[in-house]
Amino acid sequence: MQLSGDSGRDRAYQYLRGTVLSDPAVSGTFINEQAVATEVGISRTPVREALLMLAAEDLVQLVPHRGAFVAPVPGREIAEMMQARGVIESWAATTCLASPDGAPVDAMSTVLEQQRAIVEAGDAKEFIELDSQFHALLVEAAGNTVLGRLYDSLRARHVLLGVVALQRSTTRRQDVLAEHQAIVDGLASGDPAKAEAAILRHLDTTGSILMQG
Repeated sequence: MQLSGDSGRDRAYQYLRGTVLSDPAVSGTFINEQAVATEVGISRTPVREALLMLAAEDLVQLVPHRGAFVAPVPGREIAEMMQARGVIESWAATTCLASPDGAPVDAMSTVLEQQRAIVEAGDAKEFIELDSQFHALLVEAAGNTVLGRLYDSLRARHVLLGVVALQRSTTRRQDVLAEHQAIVDGLASGDPAKAEAAILRHLDTTGSILMQG
């Protein structure tokens, strides 16, 4: 869900969704409304409004007299999210390769090179933000705005789970680079089956790491 306004509510929403909810340390805790208000530079009222929006997206749970709780992502939701991403991204690859413009191979390769540049020195969240951008480029290029919005709604979970996967596997960053290269190679080949197989292998591997926890 993209917001174009500059209201306090919208700024709180973007901060919560893009920064707070992508931090694995927040899982299983209540959000400190005052801390968010101070960080964003607003009052607590727009923070509460933003939390209502996030609750509508099932990203937080509002508990009477206690506030907004960030529940751990259950295994079933992890599996379903990976399945949903697989469906959308596979469709996007097939659609792009069937179009005159083809797949956004150059743009995805550029993001992949940015990931390579920070594979050792960059922090986990920065690496996964680029991961999210890499995949979003493919979905955006397919041109279906409804599916694009649906995919974007998964972004907060994408970043959160991606960071968790990096924390659980010491080789995950290098593995992600190899898996992303396979996706780029599949798209560059023009073979939808090859591209889809690379996408699903990547998502299945991430899902397996997450489910082990």
